[in-house]
Amino acid sequence: MADLKAPLVRPKRKKTWVDYFVKFRWIIVIFVVLPISATLYFLIYLGDMYSESKSYEQRRKEHDENVLKVIKRLKQRNAAKDGLVCTARKPWIAVGMRNVDYKRARHFEVDLGEFRNILEINKEKMIARVEPLVNMGQISRATVPMNLSLAVVAELDDLTVGGLINGYGIEGSSHLYGLFADTVEAYEIVLAGGELVRATRDNEYSDLFYAIPWSQGTLGLLVAAEIRLIPVKEYMRLTYIPVKGDLQALAQSYMDSFAPKDGDESKIPDFVEGMVYNPTEGVMMVGTYASKAEAKKKGNKINNVGWWFKPWFYQHAQTALKKGQFVEYIPTREYYHRHTRCLYWEGKLILPFGDQFWFRFLFGWLMPPKVSLLKATQGEAIRNYYHDMHVIQDMLVPLYKVGDALEWVHNEMEVYPIWLCPHKLYKSPIKQQIYPEPGFEYEKRQGDTEDAQMYTDVGVYYAPGPVLRGEEFDGSEAVRKMEKWLIENHGFQPQYAVSELDEKSFWRMFDGDLYEHCRKKYRAVGTFMSVYYKSKKGRKTEKEVREAEQAHLETAYAEAD
Repeated sequence: MADLKAPLVRPKRKKTWVDYFVKFRWIIVIFVVLPISATLYFLIYLGDMYSESKSYEQRRKEHDENVLKVIKRLKQRNAAKDGLVCTARKPWIAVGMRNVDYKRARHFEVDLGEFRNILEINKEKMIARVEPLVNMGQISRATVPMNLSLAVVAELDDLTVGGLINGYGIEGSSHLYGLFADTVEAYEIVLAGGELVRATRDNEYSDLFYAIPWSQGTLGLLVAAEIRLIPVKEYMRLTYIPVKGDLQALAQSYMDSFAPKDGDESKIPDFVEGMVYNPTEGVMMVGTYASKAEAKKKGNKINNVGWWFKPWFYQHAQTALKKGQFVEYIPTREYYHRHTRCLYWEGKLILPFGDQFWFRFLFGWLMPPKVSLLKATQGEAIRNYYHDMHVIQDMLVPLYKVGDALEWVHNEMEVYPIWLCPHKLYKSPIKQQIYPEPGFEYEKRQGDTEDAQMYTDVGVYYAPGPVLRGEEFDGSEAVRKMEKWLIENHGFQPQYAVSELDEKSFWRMFDGDLYEHCRKKYRAVGTFMSVYYKSKKGRKTEKEVREAEQAHLETAYAEAD
């Protein structure tokens, strides 16, 4: 077995009033957040139903009118007097846990709140044209009954198309199709000067097409996207595979579950994910689409995981460690959103008794609390507490290094469970912000193909072991070490998370050539904040923002070693 460092003996941390507030925060969650969340979910559902009642022609007409409003609003901006362009969405609305502090500086707001409609589902071209605020729950509700789906459907219902494109989106099918942005066929963007353009892989805006992913909305305003659809069946046949051993052995079992060493593509499943529950135990899950007729054959078990009273999915999967490998059939849409109800396992920290049968049966229908409301009901002290005492990070690393990443997380953060989800990282014609290791196609490592290197998401979401034991823990320092490790191992950190990177290190992790080229070519500099500064932790004053933008006018980006 690989040697793991014993947990550091850390001094006990003296508790403050914030610790007690966090411990009993469930009171506010139950009596304030959950009822409001349920009301908002219901109102959003009614809004979605109202949208679906309209014809596609009517929706497209409204879309065109709203785009004209955005263009008009942008042309009203006085660059000398007004702040940088920013959407009117409130800072706490974003699903990610990063504090959207850049909106604290003076800015020029453009309202995109009406862009939440599915504009077309084209069964012949297998394309869905949608607006940026369409979320995953909305689009799966519309497509799955047609036996269609987006190629990549992020697990949480509230995640929006715009966020997944401009930021980061992954799902258990990403080992086949790549990240969410890799499944987009065209972007409709309003540029800084108010021009509406359509960017594809092979038209005159192809450079913009490849620059949009991970740009955080800093190249233009996304108003629609055309996304690839795939045919699906009514059920997911899911196999739960328990594995035991050291972290390197767990990592190898994970790789073997979806990337056959003999290269036989018939052995590659439609879906895969892994969950590591402790340093010696994990469960790997592989799924293939199945018809209703197959699922309902005698002897097959159907599990409706979407029902409010059902055990939380990660706990249900963990039962495989005791009862051994088993197979069940899950309705496809319920499988897509299997982690929504408990927010992976974050729900256990938010509501310590939320996984109990009595709570699930009586109040489970209120779950999950909206992340935006959780953020809105915490003050500055609580936000800082979570930054220091909590980890919500995704580490994107080459697949062959997943064992090393697991050992690093154990030694430095000691966070469990850990989520594993593979994804292709394509070698694109134009080098993007994230890109495979040079020469990967000649190494023939497990999972790699000629056009893409297999990467994996190592999802680290929970309170670290030292925090749970009441010991001192420096969250900022842990993130700094993680980012250093990622840079050294050609890994990437999604920008929704809290980052401690300085600008020079940021452009060591990401490649900025294409991004800065498009920033200047499409006049985004001086109109939209740079992606680094938008991702930067901490408050931003108007003076800081203007100085940062002036620096970008003078130099393309911080020089990397």
